[in-house]
Amino acid sequence: MAEARLAPAASLQSAIAGDGFAFLSAAAMRPLLVASGPLADWEAFRASWNDLALDTYMADGGRYRRRRHAVFAIDEDGMSRQPHQPHYQSLDYNTLNGGIARWFEPVTTGDGPTLRTILGFCHRLFGSLAPASMAWHVEVHQFRIEARSGTQGLPTPEGLHRDGVDYVLVLLVNRQNIGRGTTTIHSLDRRLLGSFTLTEPFDAALVDDARVYHGVTPVEPVDLTQPAYRDVLVVTFRRKSNVEGRTSEG
Repeated sequence: MAEARLAPAASLQSAIAGDGFAFLSAAAMRPLLVASGPLADWEAFRASWNDLALDTYMADGGRYRRRRHAVFAIDEDGMSRQPHQPHYQSLDYNTLNGGIARWFEPVTTGDGPTLRTILGFCHRLFGSLAPASMAWHVEVHQFRIEARSGTQGLPTPEGLHRDGVDYVLVLLVNRQNIGRGTTTIHSLDRRLLGSFTLTEPFDAALVDDARVYHGVTPVEPVDLTQPAYRDVLVVTFRRKSNVEGRTSEG
C-alpha cells in the first residue's frame, strides 16, 4: 500500500508519482493543510454536511446519498468560483448515473477558509505533478452516504471505477456509527494495489485517476438504532485543456 503517514509534501508527491495513489492518516494530512492555510471555520464546514440535499438521480433507486456541488477555476491569476452548473459524466466513466446533466444544490461554504485551504493544497500538490499545466477545472463534491437497518449505503455505487479527471482528493470529514467503507485501489488491469479505510476526520486518499481504479465497499450501521453516515469531501482536478464534461463520484 502506498502510504505517507508521516511524510512531508515532497514524499507525498513522490508516492503519487510512483504508485499512482497515496493514503494519509489525519496525523499526516492535517499538518499539511495547516501549512497551506487556515482551517478557521472547520467546525462550520463539517456541520454543513447536515444540510445536504437528497441525490434524486440514483438509477438504482437508492435514497442513501446526499450531496452538494461547486465548480472552481484555478490558474495563474488565482482561484475563482464559477457560476453554478450541472455535474456531468459520460457513461464510459459512470455506467450507473452517467450520460445526463445532473443539477445538485450548490456548496454553501465555498468562500470559507477551510475549503480555500484544501483547494490551495491540492493545487500545489497536483501542480507539482503536472508542472506544465497552468489552468485547472476543479469540482467540489460534498457527499453523505447513509446506512440504515437492512439498507447498506454505497459510497461508489458504480463500483470500481475511474473518474475521467487528472487527480482526485477524497477527504474524510465525519464518520458516525459506520462499519466497513474500505477503499481499494487497483491497477488498470484490475490488480489490487492497496486498501485502507478512512476512519478519522482528515484521513485522505489522493489518486492519479489516469493510472488507477478506485472503489469503496458498502457501509452499514454498527448500532441499528442510531443514525449512521459517512461524510466525505471529493475534489477533482482536471487540466483545462482536457475538460470534456466528466467529473468524480468518489
